[in-house]
Amino acid sequence: MSITAERKEALIKEHARVEGDTGSPEVQVAILSERIANLTEHFKGHHKDNHSRRGLLMLVNKRRSLLDYLKKKDVGRYNDLIAKLGLRK
Repeated sequence: MSITAERKEALIKEHARVEGDTGSPEVQVAILSERIANLTEHFKGHHKDNHSRRGLLMLVNKRRSLLDYLKKKDVGRYNDLIAKLGLRK
């Protein structure tokens, strides 16, 4: 269900603004999006797993908060990120 260390490193390298950047909203949103996609696949076979569903909802809310922050801070970076990740809005 969680992402592998190699996949996480690849996401960090792809979305980092500078070398070693792990805290920018772009990196955080990319990692959260990967975890959300994995949990969504998990629910296709385990539709009664309500404990994990709560975790999924918390991840979605966290991602939404980070996206709202980024939109307020820099609209250009926000637009680039949602286009790159293929998110709606």
